[in-house]
Amino acid sequence: MSRAQQPQQQGHGRGATPKPGVAGIGQDAAVLAELRPGQSIELLKELHILTREGRLNQDSRRKLKQVYHLYQFIEPLLAELSADGHAPLLADHGAGKSYLGFILYDLFFKQLGRGEIYGIEWRAELVQRSRELAARLGFERMRFLDMSVADATAAAQLPPRFDIVTALHACDTATDDAIAFGLQKQARAMVLVPCCQAEVATTLRQNKALSLSRTPLAELWRHPIHTREMGSQITNVLRCLHLEASGYQVTVTELVGWEHSLKNELILARYTGQKKRSAAERLAAILDEFGLRQSLSERFGLSA
Repeated sequence: MSRAQQPQQQGHGRGATPKPGVAGIGQDAAVLAELRPGQSIELLKELHILTREGRLNQDSRRKLKQVYHLYQFIEPLLAELSADGHAPLLADHGAGKSYLGFILYDLFFKQLGRGEIYGIEWRAELVQRSRELAARLGFERMRFLDMSVADATAAAQLPPRFDIVTALHACDTATDDAIAFGLQKQARAMVLVPCCQAEVATTLRQNKALSLSRTPLAELWRHPIHTREMGSQITNVLRCLHLEASGYQVTVTELVGWEHSLKNELILARYTGQKKRSAAERLAAILDEFGLRQSLSERFGLSA
């Protein structure tokens, strides 16, 4: 079907009067049905989630579904933390093009009228692009910083405390840096989607011969693909135990269906102040069992 044919077939010929905000911007009802109420069409076009004609392709639909699903978990936290006039502060680590930050601002912070979002990303060109987009859209309470997650913890231009810390697909140890940032900033909640955990897998690979001679359980990571998967699993288990030992209640679920993303684990942590000694003990035991204490103990708050 040519683009010239589309308006007539949709019932919007030259003489038709377009409905405000729908046909006037070339939106299909099916596309609008996938968007959240109040969502800025202009923002989604700027983020290239919608095409200039207002269409969703398969890749942009996948991105939108991931961000919306994550929003379902974050919105109740923001609502709770913004009660009694509090202005919530959110830090989004490894922000990339800041899909998550922009949509959170558009759907929640804009209407709330208070609070700020800090997008932290080490690629300077993406930070500059996000700054320009926020200025064009009038998103005045969005800040973007050009730095690594690790450097952000000690950055003087950041507030001393944050309410929520997010990290969507922060690769390898960047998720651990985001957790360290959250602990340092006394975050009330952390929302993490880990990605590309290679460090533990590398250690398992290096110690494979010794492990195979010591225990039959080493068969779980004898083959390379199992080494990678086992390393990822162990890494996320250690993160959860670290959070529990630091006073957080942890829930682990999936972000979206596995058909959309293989990096699909979502870790939700809410601060309760109840530090679990058993979690710290089990964390230490796992580090010892897999020969990881020397390389990872400091990161997880233990002595070597």
